[in-house]
Amino acid sequence: MNTANKLTMLRIAMIPVFLIVLYLGFKGSTYVALAIFIIASITDFADGQIARSRGIITDFGKFMDPLADKILVMAALLWFTEQGRMPAWATLIVLVREFAVTALRLIAVDNGRVIAAGLSGKVKTVLTMLGIAVLFLPVGQAVVTACIWVIVLVTVLSGAEYFVRNKDVISWSK
Repeated sequence: MNTANKLTMLRIAMIPVFLIVLYLGFKGSTYVALAIFIIASITDFADGQIARSRGIITDFGKFMDPLADKILVMAALLWFTEQGRMPAWATLIVLVREFAVTALRLIAVDNGRVIAAGLSGKVKTVLTMLGIAVLFLPVGQAVVTACIWVIVLVTVLSGAEYFVRNKDVISWSK
């Protein structure tokens, strides 16, 4: 397994640790969880840089890297929803988009094609991870609301782009 794929697997392994820290709820646990989230998010950037610079882009990486991001982001958003910091409707929009894009990717794979993350998907991931990081901080409701709307808007826009750019994949499934 190459270095980029190892970083993806590390990110996946960090998710239960992230959640355990959040649910233990000790003094400062939110900041420890934030640090874990940031480190996991940085591995997302690092594994992509390493894979591209070394020319080791693999189907495993194309599939597992976005999956690792989805799991990390959904873990955080579900926790925020449970804590009352994120409305369920916003979390549902993100969840539906992630399932829809994953379904699109699976249909494509079934037809011999791998859909790698596009620019809008990468922008969505970065802005969502930044928004989540801010939600861990003691900020006012206006900032929380702004972060939620940024997350929702980039989620919807990038999801729409995936389907527009890959509409031929859906026609294959007929």
